Amino acid sequence: MTAVLPRTIRAVDTDQLLLLEEEAARLGFSQRLPTDWLREHAQAAAVHYLFPAMEHWLSHRPEVSPQWRCELLLTVRTGEEVLSLLDIRPASFEELAETLDTTAKADFAARMRRALSMREWAERGR
Repeated sequence: MTAVLPRTIRAVDTDQLLLLEEEAARLGFSQRLPTDWLREHAQAAAVHYLFPAMEHWLSHRPEVSPQWRCELLLTVRTGEEVLSLLDIRPASFEELAETLDTTAKADFAARMRRALSMREWAERGR
């Protein structure tokens, strides 16, 4: 039995995000950023935001299913916010502290809708 996909946003610092990205890489998840790239481009003192958008199952890899495919609002070194995706194990997401109130979550959801995608940001030559 899996947990129900939460309709919430969790805040993580850059160190926590790196750990989640490293876990995704170790487990072979398809939606993630390379950790070396993230170390180079993520703003070190920033807070980033994760929103579980869908549950993702791999029928050929039941040992790592389900995954929660999260939208990631990432703050890069330039101070810009870009939107990426990150597959996370449900248990890893649930371990993240719930620190945002309803007003803050609504603000971050709106910022996610307005943010450039990672692809758009990269194409601008950053």
